[in-house]
Amino acid sequence: MSKLAGKNILITGASQGLGREMALRFAREGAAGLSIVARHVDELNKVREEIRQIAPRIDIVAIEADVSKPRDIERIVATTLAQFKGRLDVLVNNASTIGPSPMPDLLDYPVEDFRGVLDTNLIGPFLLIKNALPAMIECGGSIINVTSDAGQVGYAGWGAYGISKFGLEGMSQTWASELEDSGVRVNWVDPGNMNTAMHRAAEPEEDPGEWASPGAVTDVFIFLASDESKGVTGKRFQAQEDWKAQASK
Repeated sequence: MSKLAGKNILITGASQGLGREMALRFAREGAAGLSIVARHVDELNKVREEIRQIAPRIDIVAIEADVSKPRDIERIVATTLAQFKGRLDVLVNNASTIGPSPMPDLLDYPVEDFRGVLDTNLIGPFLLIKNALPAMIECGGSIINVTSDAGQVGYAGWGAYGISKFGLEGMSQTWASELEDSGVRVNWVDPGNMNTAMHRAAEPEEDPGEWASPGAVTDVFIFLASDESKGVTGKRFQAQEDWKAQASK
């Protein structure tokens, strides 16, 4: 399998859950280079070794960083471009935080916690796109933002997380419109209910056995990262539904 042959890919939040599964799948699909980013360096290094077992010749760099910090974002992009000799084909903004657990209602939401969620889930992706874009315009490319159904419905109790995802979807639409003639496409994916640590923390009363495994929802990310999606931009995809029908509209 080589749907991603020659592609250099940067993915945030790659130490666990969906980010880890995407990184492993990208390697299996023949990616030339992977820049994996997360705050937890031990877990991130484990993923790097898993990737090397899958693809021994892959060009890989693991970057310990926090996407809520602008200086870290500058370092992420600079390190990635140095590793890949200035070429970046795919950016996946996957890193996310749910905020305080249990999540407080908005009336009781501490303002610093609110800002922290937006810094990670919204400002971080904005700055990553802004910093990476000059390199991506050189060769065209694909930006994929990971959203949630909480980005379309204002669920009570989902506080800053839901609001950040509303913002991410609006920002994705704006970037897609502004970059329409640039060769860089921007799309966003709702992976649906997944059995991840973050989702279990958000809904501890639910049965995670009823949720999809993160590895089962990666097909749409392969499509959007590959040349198969050239010309597809400004679209919202639901990973657990018929996203192929969405792509053809």
